[in-house]
Amino acid sequence: QGEPASLARDAGADIVGDADLAEEIEKGMLDFDIVIATPDMMGMVGRIGRVLGPRGLMPNPKSGSVTFDVGQAVNDAKGGKVDFRVEKAGIVHAGVGKVSFSEDAIVANVTALVEALHKLKPASAKGTYLKSIAISATQGPGIRVNPGSIIDL
Repeated sequence: QGEPASLARDAGADIVGDADLAEEIEKGMLDFDIVIATPDMMGMVGRIGRVLGPRGLMPNPKSGSVTFDVGQAVNDAKGGKVDFRVEKAGIVHAGVGKVSFSEDAIVANVTALVEALHKLKPASAKGTYLKSIAISATQGPGIRVNPGSIIDL
């Protein structure tokens, strides 16, 4: 609401709202990919957490979706920012595409992810950094990919 709402609109946010939008979401309107909120709005967002949480849409300061710099957060989201999570065993989970994406777009996204992981490699890490890569649909079987073939792209 207020200044952050106008910044979000200026940055190109598709849907901007406060209490009225929260009511629509509670009624089942989920026509969006990400929720960005300011810290002062988290009380209202918390009430619809049971709708947003299970779908992975709940804003989180750690991922940058709870911030006063709403314009930058919207620009990042529109620009294709992807969050990935890493398990203790070193397994990285990240979305690299959707059914509507072309084959070239998915290849570009996988390549960008692998390059980002190589850039994040600590200087103290010795030996093979990426041992194996498997790509799968959300609930599908994993298809093993040679890490060297992706780096060569």
